[in-house]
Amino acid sequence: MPPAPATGPEIRILPGIGSLVEAYDGLILDLWGVIHDGREPYPGVSDTLARLRDAGKKVLMLSNAPRRSAAVIEGMTAMGIDRGLYDQVLSSGELAWRALRHRASPWAEALGRRCLHVGPDRDKGLLDGLGLELIDGAEKGGFILNTGPWRDSARVADYQALLGEAQKCAMPMVCANPDIEVIRAGTRIICAGALAAHYAEIGGVVHYFGKPHAETYSACLELMEVADFSRLLAVGDSLTTDIRGAAGAGVDSVLVTSGIHASELGLGYGELPSQDRLQIACAAAGAFPMAAIAAFTW
Repeated sequence: MPPAPATGPEIRILPGIGSLVEAYDGLILDLWGVIHDGREPYPGVSDTLARLRDAGKKVLMLSNAPRRSAAVIEGMTAMGIDRGLYDQVLSSGELAWRALRHRASPWAEALGRRCLHVGPDRDKGLLDGLGLELIDGAEKGGFILNTGPWRDSARVADYQALLGEAQKCAMPMVCANPDIEVIRAGTRIICAGALAAHYAEIGGVVHYFGKPHAETYSACLELMEVADFSRLLAVGDSLTTDIRGAAGAGVDSVLVTSGIHASELGLGYGELPSQDRLQIACAAAGAFPMAAIAAFTW
């Protein structure tokens, strides 16, 4: 009989985060899949945030949204998430915007100013203040700013011809959202990360901003004014971005199982997974949180 597959360190399954927070100075919270579903907050989120505030914990919302942080705040406020319930917001779009604005890295300076924006109109605010010349097709000497598909119904196949031409023109890509997919109100849709992954597969050069990349967590540490990563706890619903990214930075993490992995774990919203199924999923992803909770509750 072949040996059983390795399932890694045992993950604690808890009813909420309340028993964990005392050991930390601050929390890094994912948004989509933890705080909201893209349209409205999950039940109990505001109460949990209020309890963290009352406990004196710093709270930073870390999102792979391809928009600037101020736009993310506006969106949360429109959903009814009170601005007084968290301290800071950092988005992958903000990090991408800063890199394109300041051009501090040699690769960023080499991008030039001609830009092909791949993404919906709602993301065009990311272009403000950058002084870019927008182009409408593949062009040598230009670069791609990838914020996601033009339509929620799109598939990677819809972009193969465009990306193939861009790769032939040696256009580097700036990916402002490394997520492969999200679930919006129950519907699974692809994100910029899916297009970036295809571009890299066909030989294109991609510069990523956001989780799970290490520079993202260094920016969190600076914003939160916390002494070191060991004093932070990350909460997210994606093993490949939230949990793997936290592990790479030396940050403890908690997986919310009602998010992107719910169907894989055979769960409805608010249901806890079996230990075996959770361990197997984490082993397959190569990412192990210290604990798992069904939803972001106390």
